[in-house]
Formats: sequence, structure tokens, C-alpha cells
Amino acid sequence: MPTPHDIRRATTVGQLTAAGPLFDSPARPEWAERFLSAAGHHMFVAYADGRPVGFITGIEMLHPDKGVEMCLYELAVAEPYRRRGIARSLIAALTALCEEMGCYDMWVGVDLDNAGALATYRATGAAGAGGCAVLVWDFERRSK
Repeated sequence: MPTPHDIRRATTVGQLTAAGPLFDSPARPEWAERFLSAAGHHMFVAYADGRPVGFITGIEMLHPDKGVEMCLYELAVAEPYRRRGIARSLIAALTALCEEMGCYDMWVGVDLDNAGALATYRATGAAGAGGCAVLVWDFERRSK
């Protein structure tokens, strides 16, 4: 499915480290390499003015009685590039991959107070599946 923006599949550590300002923290080369070599991990990067301005990651989840579904793990667009359809194009790229792979669905967890994310996901065809709680085992904090 073509998109109106310059969306490319991330395949190199250099692409991931260049997109580092979009992440919560800078990309570590050793983790970037591990991400790229891990089966079922996917990232697309949006470019404008020759630099990364957005990204989307998806992680395949496989279950013996269901097949493959995709978790839209993270989506971000740099502030100056928001409201230009880049997030929609990134979602379209991941959706096209899901269709190509034969995934039975794609899902995302989103905070209920994140109106922008909810509107973006709904505008691209996502629908609510009911409320849920997110519980976290924070191993990093527990070890300190």
C-alpha cells in the first residue's frame, strides 16, 4: 500500500541511531542491532527534509491456536511534523505489512487520556475493544 510520505523500513543500526531523538532515550547501538536481528520486530521510519521525523514499531505475536497478530508497540512523530498525515502513513505501512504476513489483527495499547493518539488510531480504522488495566513488572526499579 503506497503512502504519501517518505516511509522506509528500518534495516540498519545507523537508521535506528539517527532516529534516536524521536525515542524516549537515545538508541544504543547494541540494542539496535539486537532489535534488527530479532525475528518479528519491525520498524518503519518517516523522513522529511532528509532526516527522520517519525517512526512506528510493531512486534509479531504468535499463538498456536490463533496465528499471528501484530502489536503496534510505539508510534511517534516529531512535534513540528505532526498533523500532516505522517502518523497515518506510518500506520498504513505497518498495516500493509500485517496484510502481507496474513496477521489476523493488529492492536495497540493507549492511555485513555491521550486524545491525539486515540483520534489517530480511530481515523485509521482501529476500534475500541473495551477497557483494560495495564499492570507492569518493573524489573529495573526493583533491582535498585
